[in-house]
Amino acid sequence: MRVTFHGAAGEVTGSLHEVEAAGHRLLLDCGMIQGSPEAEARNADAFPFEPPALDALVLSHAHIDHIGRVPLLVKRGFRGPIYAQKATADLMPIMLLDAAGIAEGEAMRANRRRQRGQPEAVPLYTKDDVRKVLHRVRPLPYDERSEVLPGVELSFRDAGHILGSSIVELWADGRKLVFSGDLGPHGTPILRDPATIAEADLVLMESTYGDRLHRDRAETIVELEGILDDAWRRGGTVLVPAFAVGRTQELLYWFARYWDEWRMSRWKIFLDSPMAAKVTDVYGRHRGLFDDDARQIWRERPNPFTLPNLRISESQEDSMAINRIESGAIVIAGSGMANAGRILHHMRHRLHKRQTHMVFVGYQAQGTLGRRIVDGAKWVRIHGRDVRVNGQVHTVGGLSAHTDQRGLMDWYGHFQGHPPLALVHGEDKAREALAGELGEAHGIQVVLARPGLALDV
Repeated sequence: MRVTFHGAAGEVTGSLHEVEAAGHRLLLDCGMIQGSPEAEARNADAFPFEPPALDALVLSHAHIDHIGRVPLLVKRGFRGPIYAQKATADLMPIMLLDAAGIAEGEAMRANRRRQRGQPEAVPLYTKDDVRKVLHRVRPLPYDERSEVLPGVELSFRDAGHILGSSIVELWADGRKLVFSGDLGPHGTPILRDPATIAEADLVLMESTYGDRLHRDRAETIVELEGILDDAWRRGGTVLVPAFAVGRTQELLYWFARYWDEWRMSRWKIFLDSPMAAKVTDVYGRHRGLFDDDARQIWRERPNPFTLPNLRISESQEDSMAINRIESGAIVIAGSGMANAGRILHHMRHRLHKRQTHMVFVGYQAQGTLGRRIVDGAKWVRIHGRDVRVNGQVHTVGGLSAHTDQRGLMDWYGHFQGHPPLALVHGEDKAREALAGELGEAHGIQVVLARPGLALDV
């Protein structure tokens, strides 16, 4: 068995790893590169392999940096089956059709501005391309070992990152590869804790937060309560760029959990993301994957997904109407890195106001608008207009869907015999710190994956 790294090998997005085993070639993930315009332009580059030569694709979860180039892979000739956990399979059409819609819209706007003689802008892929992907998806449950190619067996284990997120176990040629996907922290609301695994011949592990420890979640909840109270006293509005999968549902969970304590009934809560609304419906259909605490909340509190003061903005007119509200609104909208989507509309309208509270609750990649604001930018450009950042900016790091250095070391520590380890899905600063800690703790040499690097298992 041989693994060749192509993406998320020295950066956080664009997960893409090739496996040769039992005479077959398959991919682990096929994700979109996210960040600066220059970084995202790489999504259109040729794949570093021939898509028709691949026999199967295995997806760890439905975040776009893990599935976002699947339609392009099919468009360029891949014809094999696509294996995903059942909830991931339900989330895929929502995520990919949204990505296609964004790509089509950007191409249309670029062509309106096109000067004579310039080439026509073409979307990375279209909604029709997405539909050609979906009939190839083969949903699998957790914890069931299946032969997916002759001589190749696969099992998905719960990664605790988002609904359907999976640790991938692959057996072939008498060897076993374990790919962590993205690992969630212990105690993440709604989700079960990541599964632990004892045996592997090679481990590929994410390292997003390999150089830091998250704040205690209880402290984070106190911080979030304080932000909401301060915003209410100042007569302000709270803007939350939130990922449609995972973070949005967790926020609604906390609003229900502390419905009385935080006096949530006084707020007007807007979920200004049709995609997040669809994702929330999928969460509701997969309650069997929830942890015990979440099941208790659903029994004893307002249903987090149907709070009495929650309004879902379906149309652009609904979204624009929110700006007529001067105070007392919580607006949850995409995108999570403030790089696109309806959150930009609200930021342009409110970011210059001192009573606005901008709350970042997820990872902000290099080159994104969210990262620039978190790093202290005083002016930002939104829809061609310069906007002063006068609002209060908060980074609530304890809500991360990725585990921290301690969690990563604990997860790897369950493997017997300390098998070879390669770190993926992390910037170098994070990976180098984690590699140092793991090397000291277990006496191992940790590989930092790079594009084109191949490891034999």
